[in-house]
Amino acid sequence: MTVHSTFKRLGFFSRLLDETTAAERYRLATQQIVHAEKYGFDSAWIAQHHFHEGEGGLPSPFVFLAQAAVQTSRIRLGTGIVTLPLELPLRVAEDAAVTDLISGGRLEVGVGPGGNLSAFTAFGLDAGDRHLLMDRNLDLMRTAWSGGTLPGGDHLYPASPGLADRIWQATFTVAGARRAGLAGDGLMLSRTQPRPEGQPQLSLADIQNPMIDAYLEGLPAGCEPRILASRTVFVADDRAEAMRFAEKGLARMRHRLAATGNFTSGNLVGDLIAAMDVHIGTPAEVIASLQADATLARATDLTMQVHSIDPPHPFILRSIELMAEAVAPALGWRPGDDAAARRVA
Repeated sequence: MTVHSTFKRLGFFSRLLDETTAAERYRLATQQIVHAEKYGFDSAWIAQHHFHEGEGGLPSPFVFLAQAAVQTSRIRLGTGIVTLPLELPLRVAEDAAVTDLISGGRLEVGVGPGGNLSAFTAFGLDAGDRHLLMDRNLDLMRTAWSGGTLPGGDHLYPASPGLADRIWQATFTVAGARRAGLAGDGLMLSRTQPRPEGQPQLSLADIQNPMIDAYLEGLPAGCEPRILASRTVFVADDRAEAMRFAEKGLARMRHRLAATGNFTSGNLVGDLIAAMDVHIGTPAEVIASLQADATLARATDLTMQVHSIDPPHPFILRSIELMAEAVAPALGWRPGDDAAARRVA
């Protein structure tokens, strides 16, 4: 089934996984964000990960985004996500406020409870408390950004009150989506999700549309919905080339496929593409694939990432170009006039 996408904003997301040193990862990710801005992308998001360099390359997102801010001028810069239970909430509030001011008010703050449970032990915390910590820390950050009085009588400095309206919550559950809606925050949907036991053929839209329903039901009257759908998208000039990178990158994820039991096509790469909800190929193929994703008809933001294919840097840049020039326009997106002018220049 083909659906009509209605997303307003196009984003680029990175876990900073280029196969190189940490310093080079940061340099390449910055180049990718600058390139995304040049081609009209509305936002760029980076993930926070602790310890596990194979899962993500960046423990300090605000440090990275502050330097990316001075190399860009228009693109919005977001965290996708800060693992909030591991953080001192007032330090996050302060770092975010400074980064927002450096960027000229371009910061978006995505938060979540985190999935790397071993990190909680290293930080001296109990992973079983992560949802309680998440709620408590988020409440304190919201108070700080809104100018409220903090425990002890102090107030946040520097102030950046607009941040209270730029919070996004990432979740895998209907209950989490409802909480985000009730708070008036944005909802961040993952590029893929584990299927319920015994239902390996369930589509991603079947899982995420009930989350969107709960989010919209909880949203206060007059509050504009913000629904970000992250998707694995790798667009290439040549399908064979794209599949060659997929064979190498996705093969690292075969253990996840084994856990689903979803061996439907008899082809490992084909099964991985289906099981992990990957959109890959030439522009025409990716357009058709994304048009079949019913979630995108309700999303306000579509954010592309190349994980877990993770092709070399030049092919990431080319995928960004093809997404902006061919794929996203076919789905109804248009870049701002200033972005088009910069690309021509």
